[in-house]
Amino acid sequence: MAEKRRIELMVCTGTGCFAGGAFQIIEELNKELESFGLKDEVSLVATGCNGFCGQGPLMVVLPDNIFYGWLEKKDVHYLVEEHFLKGRPVKRLMFMPPDEKEPFPLLSDIPFFKKQLLVVLRNKGIIDPEKIEDYIARDGYLAIEKVVASMSPKDVREEILKSGLRGRGGAGFLTGKKWEIASQQIKTPKYFIANCDEGDPGAYMDRSVLESDPHSVIEGMCIAGYAIGSNEGFIYVRTEYPLAIKRMRIAIKQAEEYGLLGRNILGSDFDFTIEIREGSGAFVCGEETSLIHSIEGDIPEPRQRPPFPAQTGLWGCPTVINNVETLANVPVIITRGAEWFSKIGTETSKGTKIFSLVGKINNTGLIEVPMGITLKEVVYEIGGGIPKGKKFKAVQTGGPSGGCIPSSMLDSPIDYESLQKAGSMMGSGGMIVMDEDTCVVDVSKFFIQFTNEESCGKCTSCRDGSEALLEVLTRISAGEGREGDIDFLTELGESIKDASMCGLGQTLPNPVLSTLRYFKDEYEAHIKEKKCPALVCRNLIQYYIDPNKCVGCLLCIKSCPTEAITGESKFIHIINQENCHKCGQCLEVCPPKISAIIKVTGSDMENLVQLSEIISCKEWKKNHEYS
Repeated sequence: MAEKRRIELMVCTGTGCFAGGAFQIIEELNKELESFGLKDEVSLVATGCNGFCGQGPLMVVLPDNIFYGWLEKKDVHYLVEEHFLKGRPVKRLMFMPPDEKEPFPLLSDIPFFKKQLLVVLRNKGIIDPEKIEDYIARDGYLAIEKVVASMSPKDVREEILKSGLRGRGGAGFLTGKKWEIASQQIKTPKYFIANCDEGDPGAYMDRSVLESDPHSVIEGMCIAGYAIGSNEGFIYVRTEYPLAIKRMRIAIKQAEEYGLLGRNILGSDFDFTIEIREGSGAFVCGEETSLIHSIEGDIPEPRQRPPFPAQTGLWGCPTVINNVETLANVPVIITRGAEWFSKIGTETSKGTKIFSLVGKINNTGLIEVPMGITLKEVVYEIGGGIPKGKKFKAVQTGGPSGGCIPSSMLDSPIDYESLQKAGSMMGSGGMIVMDEDTCVVDVSKFFIQFTNEESCGKCTSCRDGSEALLEVLTRISAGEGREGDIDFLTELGESIKDASMCGLGQTLPNPVLSTLRYFKDEYEAHIKEKKCPALVCRNLIQYYIDPNKCVGCLLCIKSCPTEAITGESKFIHIINQENCHKCGQCLEVCPPKISAIIKVTGSDMENLVQLSEIISCKEWKKNHEYS
């Protein structure tokens, strides 16, 4: 009699799936498997982030690679009975792309995963991040074994330099070069810091690496410490990442118990310890010198450079700071070789890059792609395009310090130089997609407001300059733009870039300068025509009810929080413009097949004055009852 195959259920327990109830689903799965007598045939693994966050909570069934998404606790009984007892996979829980009639049952068939190349995320969704044995089974800690057994610190530095690995935190400085500078310093002790501050809105790359594969970061740190002559490391992680902190603490303890961390690692004379330092969530702490000040207990403000941290850093000693993604690359480079790694990507941007793909995109989530892939491939092949058939407008890369790249540049490759040439930057990996309904003035205002609030205030150019940018953008979006505002924004933005001390200030104007570069006509429409082409800026829009479409269903009246809409059942409704706060709730609830709510801006409002008068006419209201 043939032996039954063992089934493994890889349940994502990253922060997104955790928030969606992943652990409750695991609890229910255990209960149902026990109830059906399947505990010996089916095992459960609580993995880190799978990456396809828009489908969470999710689960992959191995060895058949069947993908289930948007799971709920109430689905579990039926799923266990149908699939794991009767052998009939459940179609309704599989991934269903827009405009498709049949679901994609296999993870390998889903377009979101097809063009990805996993180096940093090589273990995502496959291992239990709280079990060191799972990491070791996937060649974990082979790299540090190779390093302490057969490589000198110089050998390690040269291998990393030869690989072409650049820092994934934003600046893109050669990692091996930074290590070389620190190794040349005479002063001791030397320190190593893993940066997981990650303050960009919509970004969660480093957090997911810590949650999914913490041992890869520990191993990378150990190798880096060996290469620069450091015996003490710190992981700086914002306190808003409790799951990442928990799993990192578990991983550190396990590595110490296995002799992979602490004194005499793997029986060698190399010692290396790691401490976790929690940050309070200040965006400026992503900058190296501010981060150092935070660890020291000082006010997190940047300082003038040079000297650079690799020369004079933590407590005045040589300090190397690499972000989490950079470090997770290191073990793979050591085990597979610099030549292998350098063949991935472009001539100047080697390897892969992780992005958090969010915004107006069908497939949101965490992706890892080879450098040189085009924006179009990411947006339309991996991301699945724009929801509801809307037009692509722009993509913001590099977080609040990045720029907006328009549709005309969708064929641009993703690498450090190409993004910088386009007026944006790689940053730590945030990628926000915008559709035709996005107002670039509103977007710029949002990012400048964020950076203004997060500015440490040390530089006048950053502190007062961002305040001035925000004031002008607020006026423009309120319909109070003035002649000369565009020239002022351009000149001030360039001045802030030139005069600011740290990277936050130097890149702060990018959202404004890039949108002015590609969408100047929208700024002019706001200023000259008092019109928001995307129908977003509240002060420039009004809502009306089309009397030829209104059926008197009362839905808009019930949804209006200010009682600005009046009318009776089966009679045409009226919006009182004085009471309307332009929240858009009426537009949201009006049935799509009716679409009686009209949203207008600028000069279009004048064309509706007559219509408004007709709607307000009592005689019209009396004589137009719908049966």
